[in-house]
Parts: sequence; C-alpha cells; structure tokens
Amino acid sequence: MRDQIVAGNWKMNKDLKQAIALVSEIRDLMSRQPPKADRVILAPPFVYLSNLEGAVSKTKRLYLSAQNCHQELSGAYTGEVSAAMLKSLDVDYVILGHSERREYFKESNELLASKVRAALDQKLIPIFCCGESLSVRESNQQQAFVNNQLTESLFKLPSDLFGKLVIAYEPIWAIGTGKTASAEQAQEMHASIRQHIAGQYGEEIAGKISILYGGSCNPSNAAEIFAGEDVDGGLIGGASLNASDFLAIANSL
Repeated sequence: MRDQIVAGNWKMNKDLKQAIALVSEIRDLMSRQPPKADRVILAPPFVYLSNLEGAVSKTKRLYLSAQNCHQELSGAYTGEVSAAMLKSLDVDYVILGHSERREYFKESNELLASKVRAALDQKLIPIFCCGESLSVRESNQQQAFVNNQLTESLFKLPSDLFGKLVIAYEPIWAIGTGKTASAEQAQEMHASIRQHIAGQYGEEIAGKISILYGGSCNPSNAAEIFAGEDVDGGLIGGASLNASDFLAIANSL
C-alpha cells in the first residue's frame, strides 16, 4: 500500500506571525479530525523552519519540508541552504525541481540530479517535481517530456535510493492559472510515470512510489482527481495557505 500524501507548498508567502498561526490552526483541525492522508507535509519558507519544527514534530502524521536545497554540502554559496543544514533542523522532506525553480532559476535536469543525491545523502526525502508546459501538452509530447525529466534527473540512482523518493506531477499549464488537468489527464500521466519507472526499476519499486498531483488542486476537485488508481495525493499551492481548505483536500483521499 502506497503512502497517501498531501503536501502544502507555501512558496514565498506569510510572515512569521501568520506562519505560526497557520500551523496552529492546521494542528487544531487535525486533532479534531485526523486526516485521511497518511502524511500531511508543510513546506514553509526557509526562514520559518526552525520556528515551526517543534509544533510540527509534536503532531502525528504532520511533517516539515523545505522548498529547495543546494547541491553542495557546504561552501561559499551566499544565500543558499544545504541539505545538511535542513537535516540539522529535523526537516524530513525537500521539494526539488518545482517548475518555478526550473523557469526562474534555470535549474536543469542535470543540476537537479545533483540536488536529489545531496538530499538523499542527508537522509532527506526529495519530493521531485516534473511536468510539461502548455506548448508541450498541445503538441502531445507530454509523456516523452516528463519521462526525459525523470530519466536525466533520477535514473542514475541505485534502486534502494530511488525507492525513497516521492514524485509530484505538475502540469505547468495548470499552476496558478485556475486551470486543472481533468481527472482522466492526471491519471493518464501518473500511470505513464509509474510505467516509465517500472521499465527502469521494476514493477515492485514502481508500485511503491507515491506520485502526487500538483496543479490548482482545491477542495472541490480533489476527490475526483485523487480517485485515479495511480494518484496518491497532491502537492498543493494556493489552497495550502488556508487551513480548512488544505485539510479538506487531505480528507479527500
């Protein structure tokens, strides 16, 4: 049985007071109604991780994630944060390869391969993002495009390390646009990703990897999307900034 996961990517939002209040509200809602999700993951901005770690660690099924990390263990990289630094804060997960990192910071598949390995070396669990643009989707090349992202960034990992990953499929054309892939489109891509993994690592490992959907998922469409056989939860953006909406999504699994 694969872990059913809902992760909230706060991106560059909330001040410290608001961040503490949001975690407090999420904890309160979870205590009153334990979520159906096996794991609820929060990814606040870096600067709040140490402030939130204590509250998160005391709540069953609630985990903390960073939004990125550097590929080097340490060094003269002003403004960057290493996987070792994150691990020292008892962070469990790190999001890597988000489309905004790829677009705005020009992160390549090769660079992400280094980041994934750096995270795994520090016992962090990467939530590896993949997905296609609208132009790729319109040319019907989405499966080949996403398969290439996976191959170039992940397929040099040994099977024991690959099996620790979480994959997040995020159609770029559905992030922050209000558009959402249909349940059929989401399932089709998740199944394609799992099949591609099986071709490299075998059916057993592919069958154990949690694959999340990311792309304007909200309380009104989550249940339909999560009903897909290969959809194991969601990587949630805007809706994760509202505690009741976020937990409603976590209860849609």
